[in-house]
Amino acid sequence: MPAPSDRPVWEREGADWPHREASRFVEASGLTWHVQTFGDVSAPALLLLHGTGAATHSWRGLAPLLAQDFFVVAPDLPGHGFTDPLPPGRLSLPGMAAAIRDLLSALGVAPEVMVGHSAGAALLVRLCLDGLAPRHLVALNGALTPFPGLASVLFPGLARMLFLNSVTPRIFAWTADRPAVERLIRGTGSRLDAQGLDLYRRLFRCPGHVAGALGMMANWDLAALDRAITRLTVPTTLVVGGSDRAISPDTAFALQKRLPHARVELLRNLGHLAHEEAPDAVARIIRQLSPAPAEAEA
Repeated sequence: MPAPSDRPVWEREGADWPHREASRFVEASGLTWHVQTFGDVSAPALLLLHGTGAATHSWRGLAPLLAQDFFVVAPDLPGHGFTDPLPPGRLSLPGMAAAIRDLLSALGVAPEVMVGHSAGAALLVRLCLDGLAPRHLVALNGALTPFPGLASVLFPGLARMLFLNSVTPRIFAWTADRPAVERLIRGTGSRLDAQGLDLYRRLFRCPGHVAGALGMMANWDLAALDRAITRLTVPTTLVVGGSDRAISPDTAFALQKRLPHARVELLRNLGHLAHEEAPDAVARIIRQLSPAPAEAEA
């Protein structure tokens, strides 16, 4: 069995990447980014940010549906997929948000709608708190509050310890076979098809991708975001998978009470990766946010 590479290689792991024709590589914020774009560039722009451990493949079903109404921009986050990692000093939530803002500037894109899954939603909230002003924010099973109880103390510390141990990503990569990845995905309350599982497996087989995910978890301070989130004034839709085992659906309903401009959309019988399980259902919610014809002509 060949040893897994440190970083996913576009010519190998990306050889049959979903929507490969939509991919390009962009220089911004000192990094080379893998970015996919869909739809008419003159349409309202929509930004998609995936969650920890994922990449643009997470949007393989959703992005083409949204491209009927939007110009869709979907990057691999730093250290994930085919995008370069940030140096340790920039791995904080504000640091990663600043890098995303630099990418948008390099692309010349000002998103009207921003959609983030899990940790991607936290990045979008941070961007809004730091001055970005989209027309609407959509959090898909958003990781917007600290872990409850003792986990809020133990989990970030554990992730930091694993991140600092250079052996950990390689051990994880060696054990990321198909059954292990399927157990991991089912542990989030989601069930994916064979292609979805294979795409996660090929990323998890690369220690560099695993290290990128651990680096995010180890260096983010969700408690600080939680304290600041009541300043969020952007209209927000919290899309919740009713069977999400990674982030309790109750957290979205509790957060709604703190955000006067937020509403919750509950998708029953779907897990943490609801947008991959049922892209049509998620697309219907987001496409309702398109400008009305009169507004679009104004």
